[in-house]
Formats: sequence, structure tokens, C-alpha cells
Amino acid sequence: MNNSADQPAAMSGKLNLSTKLAYGAGDFGPAVTANILSVFLLIFFTSVAGLDPGMAGSILLISKIWDAVNDPIVGMLSDKTRSRWGRRHPWMIFGAIPFGFFFFLQWLVPQFSSDPTTNQWSLFWYYIAISILFNSFYTAVNLPYTALTPELTQDYDERTSLTSFRFGFSIGGSILSLLLVGRIFDLPLLKDNPLQQYSVMGAACAVISVLPLFWCVWGTRQRVKETEHLRQETSNEVSLPYLEQLKIVFSNRPFLYVIGIYLCSWLAVQNTVSVIPYFVKNWMGLTTQDFINVIIAVQVTSFIMLFVWSEVSKRVGKKAVYFMGMTVWIIGEIGLFMLQPGQTGLLYVLAVMAGFGVSTAYLIPWSMIPDVIELDELQTGQRREGVFYAFMVLLQKVALAIGLFLVGWVLQQSGFLKTITGEADPTQPASALWAIRVLVGPAPLVVLIIGLVLAYFYPITKEVHAEILLKLQERNRERSQENQ
Repeated sequence: MNNSADQPAAMSGKLNLSTKLAYGAGDFGPAVTANILSVFLLIFFTSVAGLDPGMAGSILLISKIWDAVNDPIVGMLSDKTRSRWGRRHPWMIFGAIPFGFFFFLQWLVPQFSSDPTTNQWSLFWYYIAISILFNSFYTAVNLPYTALTPELTQDYDERTSLTSFRFGFSIGGSILSLLLVGRIFDLPLLKDNPLQQYSVMGAACAVISVLPLFWCVWGTRQRVKETEHLRQETSNEVSLPYLEQLKIVFSNRPFLYVIGIYLCSWLAVQNTVSVIPYFVKNWMGLTTQDFINVIIAVQVTSFIMLFVWSEVSKRVGKKAVYFMGMTVWIIGEIGLFMLQPGQTGLLYVLAVMAGFGVSTAYLIPWSMIPDVIELDELQTGQRREGVFYAFMVLLQKVALAIGLFLVGWVLQQSGFLKTITGEADPTQPASALWAIRVLVGPAPLVVLIIGLVLAYFYPITKEVHAEILLKLQERNRERSQENQ
């Protein structure tokens, strides 16, 4: 049995590079699929599958309603899982291949009927079914993965470093996926066939999304085994009903601030990403490759700034970093709204500015969550990583769904004209162009400002977290002595 002196070292010790790399790899696949879906799925529905924008947005919203159910359920089930691989790894191992398979099926356009109306409604239900299945397996692999963070280390700064590795892989996966899509779309055999372009894209991204999940499991298995053994020695967990767990989670005031900050950040991210293809193509008059390049500029900047912000955070704290990044992003959003056709160079400057803020939207809320979990453990005597991370993942998906649904709904109300396969792109009316500009600038600006207000009042500083850890270590020491 480990003695009390071993406990802080087991959980607070520094992680080696191989463990951090393996942990980061676990977010590569989910990031690839989430990025491709957020960038291309709405435009795929309206410009390749031939669905109305409102119907396309509704598919995304309906599929996410299921996530409101499966995220907390998977979170609690993974908390209760007992196996020789720990609590989280079995979900990642057995969910990985179905996760990739159902991602691929979303990029097919089956022909159900020769009648256009019947076929459109058949496609509507097909995409809903596939989206529900994909989101189920996405949750099964990604939610247990995210809950690994507090199980690998309790060190305040080490968690920020670990989070930077995670989102380094995440943004790297997003960048790689866009580069891959650009190459696939440029292949001579596929260049004039959008249906084949998207199906090949879906197959390629499915393969590169599945493999890194197994790397993550293999590379973190030893650390997880050690910390799980320690957790079982010192835990005093009592099984609580689902509604009681929710009550405790939402009575944690710092958690409410974190989910508010995260929801605002990701509403802005997803809204901007989903409307950028329309903004670049219809307002700026540029090509599909141009909007891919714009998003790559955002994500390359985000990737670089992740590690910069991680170091800055050690000196000035998480809240200050969040304010710095968001301020630059807000200026960029204002610039996008004012941008005029022909100002292509300025478009890339604004994309880089957005990348400064997007990196903090990745880094800061996720590095705050483990601190919140420790406060909950101090107050309740239980560790419920799965429940807390379930609501974070749920909010990410809800933000994505709301963003895509609102973009589709606003475009439909503004008179946006969908593209019919085999016909030339229509000229969009002035009302649709105005709606696109509002969606890319003022709309995300509002939620970013709300996020800044919430971040200002977030109460867990580095000093407060250190005090929480001291109290937890003292309590665990007493329990260990009682068990000896």
C-alpha cells in the first residue's frame, strides 16, 4: 500500500514527454472529425446533397438533442466503469472503429427516390440517423478521454501544459485535415465530381481519426494504472442518483462560470467557422481553396499561440491570458464585418488575429475544469470527472449545433439560394449577403463580450487551487492512515 508521502508525488509529479504526447494524440481524431463537420457539413448539405438550408440546420440541431442525453450518461457510466484498463480506456478501445465508420457514412448521398421531394425527406432522415449514431460513438471515445486530464496530474501548471499538448494535437489535426481536403479536392479524377470528393474525404479522415486513439491508450496506460490504484485507496465514494449528481454539479459556482465561459467561446468559434465558407465565397468572391486557406491561417496561429499562452499563463494566470486573447479576437471580428471584396490580404491578417483568441478558447476553459473537480471533491468527498466533463463536451456539441442551426435558419430567412447539383452557383440577393456579414462579425462579438464578463468573476486563482490541494492531501493522508 502506498504511504501518504507517495500520494502527492503520484498525482502532482511532472509528466514525461511521451505521456504528454500520447495524451495529446487522443484528441487528434475527434478534432479532425469535429473540424471537418463544422467547416464542411452545412455547405455539403446545401451545395452537394441539395437540402434546403433550414432543413440542413435542423438535421444538425436534432442530432445534438441526443447528445443532451448520451453525454451525461456516458460520463456517469465511465465514472463507474471497473476494468484492468481503468475507467476511461475501455470506452476508447471499443468505440474507436464505429466512431470512424459512422463518420464516413455522413458523406454519402444515397438516392432514395426519383421524386425530388420524397428523396429530400429521405435524405433528411438518413442524415439524422447517421448523425445520431456517429455522435453516440464520438461521445463514447471523446468524453472518457477528456476525463483523463485530472487523473494524470494534480499540478496546476502541469495541467495547463497537458492541455496545451492536447489542443496542440487538436489544432494540428484540424490543420492536417484541411490540407488533406485541399489535396483531395484538387485530384484530377475528383475535381469535377463533388460527390466523390466528399466520399473520399470522409474515408481518408475516418482512417486518420481512429488510429491515434489507440496510441493514446497505449501511451497513458501506466500512469492511469498508478493513479487509479491510488484513487481506489483513498476514495470514499457513494453512489448517488443521476438527478442528485446534477444538483451537486450545478451547485458548484466556479463550474457555472467555466461552462458559461466555454459556451460563449465555442458559440463564437462555431458560428464563425460555419459561416466563413459563405463569407469567403459569396461576399469576398473567392474560391473553396481560399476559405480552406483562411481557416488554416486561423488554426496555424492557434496552434502556435497555444504554447505561447501556456507559458504566459504561468506568469500572469489563466484569466489574464483569456482577456488578452479575446481582446485581439474581438478586434478581428469587428474587422471582418467591415471587410470589403478585394481586401484579400486584410482577410488573412484578421484570420491571424482570430487565431490569437481561438487558442485561448481551447486552452483556458479546459485547464480550469480540473480545478473545479478538485473543489467538488473537497466539498463532497467524491471525484466525478465523467459528470463534469460530460457537460463540457455536451456544451461543445450544443454550441456547434446552435451555431450551425442558426446559420442555416438565418440564411434561409434572408433568401439565400441553395446550389443545385449540376447547375451553376446562383447569385445571392443583397439580403443574404448582409446576413452573412452579420453572422461573421457582430453575432460572435456579442457572446465573446459575455464570456469576458464571466471570466472576470471566475473565483479559482492559482493560490485558491493550491489551498484546495493542501486540504485534499491532508484528508487523503488521514484516510490512508485509517486504512493501515
